[in-house]
Amino acid sequence: MNVQVVTDPDGRLLWLSPALPGRSHDLTAAGTHRIIHICERQGVPILADLAYQGGGPWLTTGIKRRPLQELTCTEKTVNRALPAARAPVERGVARLKSWRIFRRAHGSPNRMTSIAKAVLTLERQR
Repeated sequence: MNVQVVTDPDGRLLWLSPALPGRSHDLTAAGTHRIIHICERQGVPILADLAYQGGGPWLTTGIKRRPLQELTCTEKTVNRALPAARAPVERGVARLKSWRIFRRAHGSPNRMTSIAKAVLTLERQR
């Protein structure tokens, strides 16, 4: 399953998207749920991994090395700083994955959407 996650800067889960089949690419799923558009309209910056590269100017992702070229010192510095900034977000995602139901998710995306909503409610009460 592909469930998109929005967290606050401290890694607390704010929103989980409806589940899509696992074959859905992350950038496609973000577009389907209009996450990038909504964050841009609200003025909320997005820190994302390389799967979201090309998602627009509002997204900050790492910089991929181009064929036959090395990254500049500035690009390497950006690539080192981004994971540090994203660490709380990754902890929020890891917390979500601690639920066994998400590690072994098979079946209907509709069923997983209901489960994701329930888990989000329980996580907010912690």
